Parts: sequence; structure tokens; C-alpha cells
Amino acid sequence: MVLSFQQNNFVDPGVWVGFDNFRTVIEDPAFRSAWLNTAAFSALALVIGYAVPFVLAIVLNELRHAKAYLRFVVYLPVMLPPAVAVLLFKWFYDPGNGLFNQVLDVFHLPPLSWLDSTSTALVSLVLVSTWMNLGTGTLIYLAALQSIPGDLYESAELDGAGLFRRVWHVTVPQTKLILLVMLLLQIVATMQVFIEPYLLTGGGPENATVTVAYLMYQYAFNFGDFGGGSALGLMLMIVLLVFSTVYLRVSREEDAR
Repeated sequence: MVLSFQQNNFVDPGVWVGFDNFRTVIEDPAFRSAWLNTAAFSALALVIGYAVPFVLAIVLNELRHAKAYLRFVVYLPVMLPPAVAVLLFKWFYDPGNGLFNQVLDVFHLPPLSWLDSTSTALVSLVLVSTWMNLGTGTLIYLAALQSIPGDLYESAELDGAGLFRRVWHVTVPQTKLILLVMLLLQIVATMQVFIEPYLLTGGGPENATVTVAYLMYQYAFNFGDFGGGSALGLMLMIVLLVFSTVYLRVSREEDAR
């Protein structure tokens, strides 16, 4: 926190500059793009990465055969080092020989510049992040589902409830707490996205994938401005702290009703 108010390169003694670091990063043209991209990434990642693991967990919970094998397959991406997983997708996205464009070619569709187009680059990063974290969310939800007493489902079935009604009236209420916790954790995690833009796009094209965390890295290690990087980090921490506080307060009020 103190570093945010200093001009410091860790070579010369730090100089107190007050709010100059904050003024510098706010006036940076990439600042607005970084926050908008981070918010968009978080929103898209939640749309895909919050619902899909829950649906997969329900499907796995309903299966009677090959459940252990499918759990392993779903969790496999988590066992890969994050850098390896991201670089694997870098090959998938290759405009020349990448897997995704080869699939498009099979269906006689034109190839896409997945990471080089401002319209697809951010979505491409979201898909990587979702795939990398799919297994963790799925297994957490699956553990929550398996803790639900079976007699609740039996009673619902006796009342003529189908799968969707059982999910809505039994599964969702019984897993409400874990759903709320996972929502908060995923928002906090996606707002700190770094490795995907760092390894795949370098924040491009045209700042379309620069995020707050990546801009922090640029200030600290590319520009040698550790004070500016710390100022950005402090701003991100305050935003996440305010959001978490409001979120937890609303959750408590909902539980009290």
C-alpha cells in the first residue's frame, strides 16, 4: 500500500509522490480499456463458467455408469499447469494449423483469427479460462449434490416431479450456500485474470484484451514503475473489497428473510 504513494524502482531510494501514481495510471489511455475488459471478461466467464460446471455436476450425479471415469475427464484440465494449458490453446487458436480452424474447415467454414481480431480475442480468452477451471467447480458442486439427502428426491419423485422440477425445488435450495460462495469466488478470480492475456495476446489487439492485472504487470516490469503498478493493484483490491462486502451483506439479508 505504501508503495502506491511512492516513486520506486527498487534500485534508488523511494520518493513520496502522494497521489501522482494514481493520476498517472488514470490518465493512461489503457486504464479505461483495462477496466472495461476486466469487467467484460468477468461477466462472460460467469455466464459460461458459473452455469456449465453446475449443469455438469447435475449430469454426473444422475449417471449410474462410468461416473468415476467422467469425473477424471472433467478434472483433467485442472491437473495441467496453467501455463501449459494456455499454451495448448495457443496452438488450438493458431490461424494456420490450429485445431479450431481445422474443425471449421471440415464444415467448409472460413478460418477465424481467434486472437488477432478485436471481436473474438476476449471471448477466446474466456473459453480458455473456463476450460482450465471447469473441473474444480464441477467437483465442488458434485460434492454438494451428493450431500443432499436422497429422501428429498424420492419425495419429489413420488409427487411426480421430473428432473427439472427436482433441480429447481430440491437441488438449488439445498445448494444455495455453495452457489453463493462459488459466485463470489469466481467473480474475485476472474477480476484478477492475468495469465491468459499475458501468454496469448500480450493485451492486444489494440488493447482489446488488456486487463487490470496485466496492466499492473506492464507498469511494474515493463515500465519499471512499481508505484504505478501498486496503485493499480490497490484500486483493484478496493473494488473487490467493496463488492465482496456488499455481496455478503445482501446474502445475509436474503438468508434472514
